[in-house]
Amino acid sequence: MKTFKTNLLSGIIVGIIALPLSMALAIAVGVPPQNGLYTAIIAGIVAASFGSSKINISGPTAAFVVILIPIVQDFGLKGLLVCGLLSGFFLLLMGLFKLGNLIELIPYPVTVGFTSGIAVVIATFQIKDFFGLTIENFTGHFHQKVISLISSFHTINLNEFAVGLTTLLILIFWPKTKSKLPAALIALGSVTVAVTLFNKYFPSLEISTIYSSFQYQIGDIKGNGIPPIALQFSFPWSGYTIDDLNLDMFYKLLPHSVAIAILGALESLLCAVISDGMTGNRTNPNKELIGQGLANIAVPFFGGIPATAAIARSVANIKSGATSKISSIVHAIFILLAILLFSSYLSYLPMASLSALLLMVAWNMSEVKHFTNIIKVAPKHDVYVLLTCFILTVLLDMQIAVGVGMGLASILFIKRTIDLYSIKLVNDENFTTNKEIPDDVSIYSINGPMFFGAAQNALKVLLDTKDEIKTVIVSLEHVNMMDMTALVAFKSIVDNFSQNNKTLIITGVNNRILKKLTKMGIIFDEKNLILKHDINLALNTIFKE
Repeated sequence: MKTFKTNLLSGIIVGIIALPLSMALAIAVGVPPQNGLYTAIIAGIVAASFGSSKINISGPTAAFVVILIPIVQDFGLKGLLVCGLLSGFFLLLMGLFKLGNLIELIPYPVTVGFTSGIAVVIATFQIKDFFGLTIENFTGHFHQKVISLISSFHTINLNEFAVGLTTLLILIFWPKTKSKLPAALIALGSVTVAVTLFNKYFPSLEISTIYSSFQYQIGDIKGNGIPPIALQFSFPWSGYTIDDLNLDMFYKLLPHSVAIAILGALESLLCAVISDGMTGNRTNPNKELIGQGLANIAVPFFGGIPATAAIARSVANIKSGATSKISSIVHAIFILLAILLFSSYLSYLPMASLSALLLMVAWNMSEVKHFTNIIKVAPKHDVYVLLTCFILTVLLDMQIAVGVGMGLASILFIKRTIDLYSIKLVNDENFTTNKEIPDDVSIYSINGPMFFGAAQNALKVLLDTKDEIKTVIVSLEHVNMMDMTALVAFKSIVDNFSQNNKTLIITGVNNRILKKLTKMGIIFDEKNLILKHDINLALNTIFKE
């Protein structure tokens, strides 16, 4: 019973945090605030029920903002809902095909680079509402929006700025009081009450709120702010008919859906790693992806936008004492009840306050300490990957940033692996035989994996042996793999030695590589191509001759 009460309380605390944040994130994406609330409700229940983690909280997250904005601008809310549905199927397939562990292979500089880039973009997009700027067409690429902000700064609304700044200061300094009450509750609650009173008694101030900024129409019901209506299962969405859902639309939305799925998987599994480290639990990454996939399949049918596990909310859940999935379900029910009972009050939340909340979110996800630490202590190539991902995320697109970052990281991995590879002449090493090694014999030892790049090095060294060298011994004792490029290169070496009437003796090859060599048509004839267990046996063969 005590455990249930603890999870009940933690669920309510996280619900208080998630309530304004879900609305703010939906607004940041470009959709009405209630769509963010619907996301938190459905994802909070479905992901917790079918996922692996006991304490992760799922819902809309700041990481998605950058990639969802272009979808809303090009395809509207209905296109975003279809994208979310498709991404859910991709996540589900990733989990079923057990690809969860592969996500862990994404290098740390890539993750920090695009996360910090997303934070910069989110923070930049909040400047408009935070300062109350008047911008007629706030669209385009990042640099175009920055130009619009700078050119419109003379339109600053000091009333909106005062609201945003007050909210931000409370969000920053309230945690220092060590109070158990969430900073978001105190900041948004107090500022909302103040703004409501100012708007009532000083209407000329015209401080923007959700009520003044958003309208809704559900059936015959029209109104401002957040609709006081429970979740409704609906399909087709917002004017879509079955005929609209054709292959042409699928092809247009497919790249966006894949990007959402990949980012959702990254965010969810990163959240799982953090929560596991704090609790000592062990999350099954594949089951977690299945849970996230089912959640994203479900949320569009209730008007929800793409969701994933939220790191900040999950950490708050843990610190509040959560130990089971009950807390996530309670947090979702809390938000549902808030819509039904308090939607008219929630509609008075100031837009500038929500911008301040997102500025705090951006700062917390910016990874400033990790970003600067990588620049200070990491190898220069890792710094290049970090800066490339960061700059591309800010200026172009997160999909491009991750793709290029992974490409650079892969190239660096190959280079570093090649650096571990070596082929060296070992004629002067001590062997068990007491006889002097003949001048026409060269002994080489290859260390490390042989794949493209490394294989070409071996090919060059062995083919460049001097004409007076008639026998070459190659030890493969420390070679644990050979890819197709290496096998082809090795076949070229064998053919070259045979044509030049030289003897090649291979030693120390393991059975797996030997089978590959045999399948390549390399036949050990004990004349020009000889197979021996080790170098000493190879030398004994030469001395007997």
